[in-house]
Amino acid sequence: MAASGCLLLLLLPSLVIASHSPPGCKIRITSKGLDLVKQEGLRFVEQELQNITVSDLHGSEGHFQYNISQVKVTDLQLAFSDLNFQPQQHLVFNISNASISLRFRRQLLYWFFYDIGSINASADGVHIYTVLQLAKDEAGRLKISNMTCNASIARMHAGFSGTLRKVYEFLSTFIVTGMRFLLSQQICPSLEHASLVLLNSLLDTVPVRNYVDEHIGIDYSLLRDPSITTDTLELDFKGMFFPRVREDQELENHAVEPVIKETERMVYVAFSEYFFDTAMHSYFQAGVLTIELQGEKVPKDLEVLLRATFFGTIFMLSPSVDAPLRLVLQVSAPPRCTIKPSGTSVSVSAFLNISLVPPDRPPVQLSSMAMETKLSAKVFLQGKALRVQLDLRRYGWGPMGVWGGSPPHPTHNCFLLCRFRIYSKQSALESLALFSLQAPLKTLLQLTIMPIINERTKKGVQIPLPEGMDFTREVVTNHAGFLTVGADLHFSKGLREVIEKYRPVPTAAAYSSSQPAEPSLDPSSL
Repeated sequence: MAASGCLLLLLLPSLVIASHSPPGCKIRITSKGLDLVKQEGLRFVEQELQNITVSDLHGSEGHFQYNISQVKVTDLQLAFSDLNFQPQQHLVFNISNASISLRFRRQLLYWFFYDIGSINASADGVHIYTVLQLAKDEAGRLKISNMTCNASIARMHAGFSGTLRKVYEFLSTFIVTGMRFLLSQQICPSLEHASLVLLNSLLDTVPVRNYVDEHIGIDYSLLRDPSITTDTLELDFKGMFFPRVREDQELENHAVEPVIKETERMVYVAFSEYFFDTAMHSYFQAGVLTIELQGEKVPKDLEVLLRATFFGTIFMLSPSVDAPLRLVLQVSAPPRCTIKPSGTSVSVSAFLNISLVPPDRPPVQLSSMAMETKLSAKVFLQGKALRVQLDLRRYGWGPMGVWGGSPPHPTHNCFLLCRFRIYSKQSALESLALFSLQAPLKTLLQLTIMPIINERTKKGVQIPLPEGMDFTREVVTNHAGFLTVGADLHFSKGLREVIEKYRPVPTAAAYSSSQPAEPSLDPSSL
């Protein structure tokens, strides 16, 4: 028994580490970002409270009978409001000393006097305190999982007009008290529906698992519930790409976990090396990291040089000397991303096969060489899309290692310093002959291959934000093992606009039941 207990203690640290998977993408929303959300959220709350439906009120007191119907909110004054973070998973929305103006239809019967008309009323000292609990659902999507609400009305006044005004004011206590109770009872259900239904429909617009293009997709599912402090809200996303041919593929994350310390901007988004590595691994698995150039697509200067380099081989192939050339560049292993404070780079290993393609005859291979290069990667935002632009020129061209059969030993200076290396897969002698291809292949990669790759990645990948919310004033900062994008936010669409776009169409039965009944004009119904 003691031995099993010791074994459990030894395994416990590893179990804790395994349960905390590092995120590939992390988002931090600061108190400044929450202030912007508060401004838009307050407009949304006003719109919801203006749509409050209050049940008809009817009753009697002695010879006085009344029926109140068609209650409508005509004005709202939410002068004092606040939205704050509350550890560990909550947002607190507080409205104090607000006022609500109402207008409703009256039917009054006092002895033999029957009167109908409208009444203007106002509820003052309205206090609303709501707490929203945030959590991830089963699909890994951020949701408002629970809400607590407390609403109260300090005072309510009703204004009457007409010949029986004095009588109405004397008997208005029954009406005002009942209306105050009914109104206070409708505030929290209205906000609960707005939060758990409408705002959650807005959160449904955040991409969780969707396709980037015809080859790969992205998984932005939350790894755990949000972490909230008094100043920030942080979300840990898986941030993993997957090939569409193998959507169930999972890659372990051994990269450095992003750590966001800044709070000056409204929002910060961090991406680890794992995020970019899975994208390149997925493209590799999809089999699209291959580029073929043939005939007129091969640059003329390069074609002349290649024919001169392999003149002996080509001469022996008569009558195929004038056959078009074909160059096939194929990535041989998933590229790897390295993020340092000095910049971001992508290491690529590839094979370049050079062949003659005689008409109506099998291709004749002239050479097969291995290429290793390190590309500079510029990461930037365009709208809500994260884009990467690759460039070879930023690193320059150091001494080129030339060897045959296999790469040199890692301790060789050339292996450590070079940004680009080619070597023959066939012989050391051919490797020496390839030395003259250094500059032309540089030109081929930079002017022909790189534009093709950058065009394929031009669309970028969307950052997980709700529809209608966009970035402004973006700044990308590199760290050791991850990079961050700091930005401010603005609403290109209002919450109401987005919610109405995705609101389910109510059924006929639901629509009819939600409409207030028309009041009766028959005094006998009182």
